[in-house]
Amino acid sequence: MQICRTIAELRALRSAPGHGAREERMVLVPTMGNLHEGHLALMRQARERAVCVVATIFVNRLQFRPGEDFDAYPRTFAADCAQLEAAGVDLLFAPVEAEMYPRPQTYHIEPPAEQAGILEGEFRPGHFRGVATVVMKLFQIAQPDLALFGKKDFQQLMVIRNMTREFALPIEILAGETVRAADGLALSSRNGYLSAMERAEAPRLFRVLTKVVEAVREGDTGFDRLEREAVAELNGHGWQTDYVALRKKLDLQFPSAHDSGLVVLAAARLGSTRLIDNLEV
Repeated sequence: MQICRTIAELRALRSAPGHGAREERMVLVPTMGNLHEGHLALMRQARERAVCVVATIFVNRLQFRPGEDFDAYPRTFAADCAQLEAAGVDLLFAPVEAEMYPRPQTYHIEPPAEQAGILEGEFRPGHFRGVATVVMKLFQIAQPDLALFGKKDFQQLMVIRNMTREFALPIEILAGETVRAADGLALSSRNGYLSAMERAEAPRLFRVLTKVVEAVREGDTGFDRLEREAVAELNGHGWQTDYVALRKKLDLQFPSAHDSGLVVLAAARLGSTRLIDNLEV
């Protein structure tokens, strides 16, 4: 696995014969590092779809609000490299912040408020602006044929898909299924913040979402009530719930009783750790 630290290095490899050359089909898998099995599943899926797999590790300051865990976010570069190489990644782009943002980023991608100002966007204002900006920048640097993102960050996936389509970018956006522990907890870099007691409680989020999905599949269209019941169950067991929301998968807008193609999304704090998850109906 080759490691590129600069934009110039990566662009040179894209122009040269061998891994990463423009005549080869390339898939880009952006990450912020601190990798787990969910990330590695994306890398293996990427390997099935392209000749050249390029991963990125960059903790993007633009998508963190003041007071969030940017400085505390785990940096585990050596371990990440070993895992990426074992997963068959060809190139790793791992720039320092000064390489990606040599001067303050004054141009940004601003997703529409009706998509980026709801759910996660309501509780993390500006988050998707930061995500969209860095992803657009990575797309321009690497110029991949495909890019792969996990479904666990469902709203992020929707924003990136819509951005790619509306800017007519020649990139196919692929989605990777959420990888879960045996007890149902979605794998996340932030799971490492959980205490032993919190880790034992954390699978409740998956169970609550599963209950909502089963009810909808059985014909229950009382969406507001199902959301309230889910929030009540979480909060009754010590969670601080930001939202449980049934929405349309296409644009995350409110569904009617006759809509199909739904997803239930949730975000809640367990102690000091904020967990997100979703299940498609």
